[in-house]
Amino acid sequence: MFIMFSKEKILKILSGVIHPGTGKDIVTLGMVSEVTSSDKGISILLTPEKSNDPFLSSVRSTIVKTLKDTLGQDAVINEIKIEPKVVVGKHVEKPREVLPGVKNIIAVSSGKGGVGKTTIAVNLAISLGRKGYSVGLLDADVFGPSVPKMFNEEKYRPEVIRENDADHIIPLSKYGVKVLSTGFFVDPNDAVIWRGPMASNFLKQLITQGDWGELDFLLVDLPPGTSDIHLTLVQEVPVTGAIVVTTPQEVALADAIKGISMFRTEKIDVPVLGLVENMSWFTPAELPSNKYYIFGKDGGKNLAEKMNVTLLGQIPLVQSICEGSDNGQPVALDESITGNAFFELAERLIESVEARNRDQRPTIKLQINK
Repeated sequence: MFIMFSKEKILKILSGVIHPGTGKDIVTLGMVSEVTSSDKGISILLTPEKSNDPFLSSVRSTIVKTLKDTLGQDAVINEIKIEPKVVVGKHVEKPREVLPGVKNIIAVSSGKGGVGKTTIAVNLAISLGRKGYSVGLLDADVFGPSVPKMFNEEKYRPEVIRENDADHIIPLSKYGVKVLSTGFFVDPNDAVIWRGPMASNFLKQLITQGDWGELDFLLVDLPPGTSDIHLTLVQEVPVTGAIVVTTPQEVALADAIKGISMFRTEKIDVPVLGLVENMSWFTPAELPSNKYYIFGKDGGKNLAEKMNVTLLGQIPLVQSICEGSDNGQPVALDESITGNAFFELAERLIESVEARNRDQRPTIKLQINK
């Protein structure tokens, strides 16, 4: 026979369940609306503020674990129902436009990991800022966010301001770039273990709730390969165009072809603005005029010709780029040969974006009919 527990006892146990996004327990937050204990088991009704709260799945599993750990493994959890709060008497308003002040949204992608995609995205964003443009950088590499380290801001935690019944996440502003990253919300030593829908919902929040303001360019650093995150981006916002990053190595080039093809599919239909060949050659600091093609020569250049895309730039492999990424001082900040390489890359990107906006129709969001 099932043992029934008092509502007070269950609520006391639930007060130990912490909402990861706020750091407060779910009882204090007012998320627990109903608690019943009957011969069928324990039933709980949760009423979160937002239906797309990415932490709901985690909260639900923590509730089950906490109750069983306290009441015994034989405790029966009959139901944990979730119903977002509804404001009575309030008219349903037309959804607000997403990123209305952003002129160009640029996806920075790669077919595989390890080609320096994030290094390109960070230095490109800073270079655009140095040229006088207003720039944002969204780190959408949810499971491996490295942008915070490259800005030396791993301890930064964004402020959240509530205005007009909406939460606004304040981006980090540094080196002339507004930055938001999953890494700002998790401990850098913790692994991000989220299912696809949870990761996609969190990305949606960074896009829609980020206080981006007026921007000439918003660069979105995507995870390597093709994933739910890519689909979420093109569903949420009209992407102006994509950049594909590769190295001259054959393995990387093969995956870069898949990345280009994905954006060009009829379903997604996002213009490919160009290809960036990273680690094009190695130049030792003591021999700055020497070039050693350790990953092959002109692989990216040849691929650009084959796929009929613009080669936006060839970035050398030099020690200063690696050191700058590790110590939070990206090379694009300096008036150096390497820094100027990214400055020139930014110039060619601007030319490509201007040509795209002049000659092609605006991109529309991907519509998926369920």
